[in-house]
Amino acid sequence: MAVHPLTFQSLLGPRASLSFCDRAALGPGRNRGLEAAPRIVLSRPRKHSSPCSSSSSEGFEPSLRTEYSGAPIGSPAHRSSVSAIDFLTLCHRLKTTKRKGWINQGIDGPESIADHMYRMALMALIADDLPGLDRERCIKIAIVHDIAEAIVGDITPADGVPKAEKSRREQAALDEMCQVLGGGMRAEEIKELWAEYENNSSLEANLVKDFDKVELILQALEYEMEHGMVLDEFFLSTAGKFQTEIGKSWAAEILSRRNSRLSNGLN
Repeated sequence: MAVHPLTFQSLLGPRASLSFCDRAALGPGRNRGLEAAPRIVLSRPRKHSSPCSSSSSEGFEPSLRTEYSGAPIGSPAHRSSVSAIDFLTLCHRLKTTKRKGWINQGIDGPESIADHMYRMALMALIADDLPGLDRERCIKIAIVHDIAEAIVGDITPADGVPKAEKSRREQAALDEMCQVLGGGMRAEEIKELWAEYENNSSLEANLVKDFDKVELILQALEYEMEHGMVLDEFFLSTAGKFQTEIGKSWAAEILSRRNSRLSNGLN
């Protein structure tokens, strides 16, 4: 069964070849220089007349032009660059895909998946030390824990997808993303970090799992304050599920602030 009808190739689209105008802009012999990485060069705008000009452009050429220099096509350095940019292009969907729980609540302009992961990474950065905790690993786990949602989207309990099926879809999506990245050490590290979080198999994973819930209820409180709503379900669904002292302490502070608002009639 396909993981999702939206595949990476459909996101990138077909690779376009250079037009006549593009080749002409590169100058004599530079069309062979496509094996090179782009370099931006400043130039002053000037009027010109060429077969590439459109009638609506008034004959002005851009003040920025692209030249090429760098690794030859097919070289390891070039392949690495292609894989990196393809992977980052795919991850762009994390920035644009809104978290479905907030959409279901009718929140206008809700946070994206990337917004959620970024604040979790900040949590890992500023949290107090715990004995035996690898802070850098916590930051990495926070950055990648929802990365498969670039392909499968944000699957919530309201979608009715069994936990095992959700995990299977995300694992398949993660494998596809790591293929896009070109495999290797970085791809294997991403897989390892994701699996560690998924299986809740380390102190670092325990803490980041807590941060996932802390970020959820903090965002819920912020939306309550911003929109005058009561979002009880997010607080109820996380109650009693925090594993670490940091998670419990931060959650208690958020609940204290919320209860203070509610007791004063500020919904």
